[in-house]
Amino acid sequence: MLQVLHTKSILPLLCLFALLLFALPFNNAKSDTDLPECFWNPSKKQCTAEDQLYVQPVAELNAKQMQRFEEGLKLFKAPWTVFPLIDGEWGLGPTFIASSCTGCHVNAGRGATVDASNKVIVEQLVRISVPSAVDSGEPVAHPLYGRQLQVFSIFGESLSRPATGEAEVYVDWIEQKKALADGTEIALRRPQIRIANPVFGELGASTMMSLRNTPVLLGLGYLDAVPEEAILNLAAQQKAQGLNGRPNYVKDDISGKLSLGRFGWKANQPTLKQQVAAAHIGDMGITSSLYEEQNCPKPQAQCLAAHQTGKHELSDATWDAITLFLAYVEAPPQPKTEHTRFAQGEKLFQAAGCNGCHVAELKTGSFPAMPAIENKRFAPYTDLLLHDMGEALADNRPDFLASGRDWRTAPLWGIGLSKRVNGSTNFLHDGRARSVTEAILWHGGESEKSREKFAHLNKAERDLLVDFVNAL
Repeated sequence: MLQVLHTKSILPLLCLFALLLFALPFNNAKSDTDLPECFWNPSKKQCTAEDQLYVQPVAELNAKQMQRFEEGLKLFKAPWTVFPLIDGEWGLGPTFIASSCTGCHVNAGRGATVDASNKVIVEQLVRISVPSAVDSGEPVAHPLYGRQLQVFSIFGESLSRPATGEAEVYVDWIEQKKALADGTEIALRRPQIRIANPVFGELGASTMMSLRNTPVLLGLGYLDAVPEEAILNLAAQQKAQGLNGRPNYVKDDISGKLSLGRFGWKANQPTLKQQVAAAHIGDMGITSSLYEEQNCPKPQAQCLAAHQTGKHELSDATWDAITLFLAYVEAPPQPKTEHTRFAQGEKLFQAAGCNGCHVAELKTGSFPAMPAIENKRFAPYTDLLLHDMGEALADNRPDFLASGRDWRTAPLWGIGLSKRVNGSTNFLHDGRARSVTEAILWHGGESEKSREKFAHLNKAERDLLVDFVNAL
């Protein structure tokens, strides 16, 4: 007989799986080793531990907002468990990827890839969908497995390990070399997804799969507060530069309308609030008033028969608290351009055309949820638009207006501290790049000219440009 695993059995092992590391930066030192020992927190008037740099509150929060920030942070870290255990919030599963937000978002940073081909992925996930007969753009769930593969379940034959969920997911890394103009060879790698032991049948040759690395959660309130008009103006300006940045318009499940997408690797989430609810149901099997149904496709009988609490597992109060916490997390300060090395790197960054998509400055508008960040300029180095990144980075899985070659411009702020926060230096949507240099060399499509300009720099110039990016 299969039985529900006890949390004391599940959580230590999940933590063991999840404690691979990741993150982003706050200042303008020329390299990771030159970053200061003390990162001053203006809110708490003290130095901040390196592993907590991505969960610092906006300095202007009042006492009530600080209380809500701390409450949301606590809930963000809280484990979820299964009935009738009491050492966590009830509602985990029946199938899931992690048992807490921090199970994947270690210290609110980016995921660390599993480099060994014989180990199941833990801070990445695989999105899946099947072709649609109607060209609505919205990904169609797989009839056997839903919209993403869940690698764990609350059921098992043993209490000593978490049970396999829908399938085991592995990544085989394929190595290749990129020769630069000065003769330097850079080792690159690309992932090949390998699905083993699919419990409910083969996925089928037509199934579209996309490996996704856990994204950074820094400064999301600022990105949520950028007016739509400002993003559309950027798209119009880019046309004159020979670029083709485009907004994604996606399903807003809260309003029931199509809205501008700004979160997610393909800008497929319209608001931070919806992103929080979608992550809870998608990654942990936690229902809410927005997503009331469990991740249980019809063939998964045991999943469908699992214990139900009879109420939304993510209460509206908890949902709001976590959303506000993420909105209240501070963004890095503006770069200090008077640093000579920084200025030299910035000049090369601009000469290569990188700033066409990685736009240095945006400005927030009205944001009632957090007046402290209204009408403020900040430096995310993104345009929040979709761009064709070429065939080498294509996942061939459309998502609303995003094609299989399109990706939202990733913000560059905070990249230089990533390793110090949680150990990860895995960049791009699937974590294939192990450094800023590798990430640049994977660029194609609209960014091919910028990539080739970088590849034709000499080593000293490449170092200046990379150090500039690491200082943002």
